Amino acid sequence: MIGLGLVVGLSHTGDGGKNAAAMRALASTLRYLNNPIESGKELTDAANVAMVAISATIPKEGASNGQRVDCYVTSTFGAKSLKGGRLLISPIRMPNVNDLTVVGLASGPIVIEDAEVLTSGRVPNGIVLERDFRTQFIDMKHGNKVTLVIDAPHATFGVASHIVERINTELYPVLHLKPASALGPDRIEVAVPDLYRDDPVGFIAWLLDIDVMTPQTEARVWVNTKSKTVLIHGDVQISPVVISHKNLKVEVAGSPSDPAPFAPLGSGQENQQQLDDLLKGLQALKVSNEDVIAIVRELYRSGNLHGVYEEK
Repeated sequence: MIGLGLVVGLSHTGDGGKNAAAMRALASTLRYLNNPIESGKELTDAANVAMVAISATIPKEGASNGQRVDCYVTSTFGAKSLKGGRLLISPIRMPNVNDLTVVGLASGPIVIEDAEVLTSGRVPNGIVLERDFRTQFIDMKHGNKVTLVIDAPHATFGVASHIVERINTELYPVLHLKPASALGPDRIEVAVPDLYRDDPVGFIAWLLDIDVMTPQTEARVWVNTKSKTVLIHGDVQISPVVISHKNLKVEVAGSPSDPAPFAPLGSGQENQQQLDDLLKGLQALKVSNEDVIAIVRELYRSGNLHGVYEEK
């Protein structure tokens, strides 16, 4: 959902009279509130107002008329800060430019979530929905089927196959059919049996209550460039490589007779080099977090890091 609105109550950090669009919107708001102005010159010093873009996402489980959802506001012009501001009541629509139906009203005080970015913020429960949004969780057009989605960190062909086997093994003695089939490593399709045609929610509750193995998460590396955080999960390995970064040089390779600063990669599991060992060594050398992230990123780009890599 999207919209445009005005934030008021700023401490001389808004768009001011320099933003003609914001001033026109403010003048229109004043006329709506039965307080018209005679000339736009009266608003030239209105530095406590800013025009913002409003965005929000409908919850994946749907939402009802009257329900409140969070929204986010971002300065669209020259505001220096939205701190301390309050969003005036603003209409919210769907992204379709041909649909002008108002689906919600946004308003409320702004919460700045990132102290380094004062030009955007969140309005908790800022939108009151004006219509229902129903999520269709049963595919009635293709045989009353429901699709189960495996979380990305656990999505593998092996995990999907195991879950399908568990569902079919559990349901066959009762229903005398095997309703589940895997569509890929992250999706499983299950046909709703006739016995539960009038109670699909009960059937899904039964499905989700079936015990499955705790999936073995793939070797993964998460990098958050904003917080300068590196998270390693699983056995993330790195190939023999020489790292030269700024005034630092590290050799992740070697031979038993002439050991390198880190254990060499070999055919045996005990000789394989892991990423966390490298990070411990870099930490001992007092390498900055920025440089550590840069090294990990280049290891992945060069194909020397063996694991799933995600960065934000």
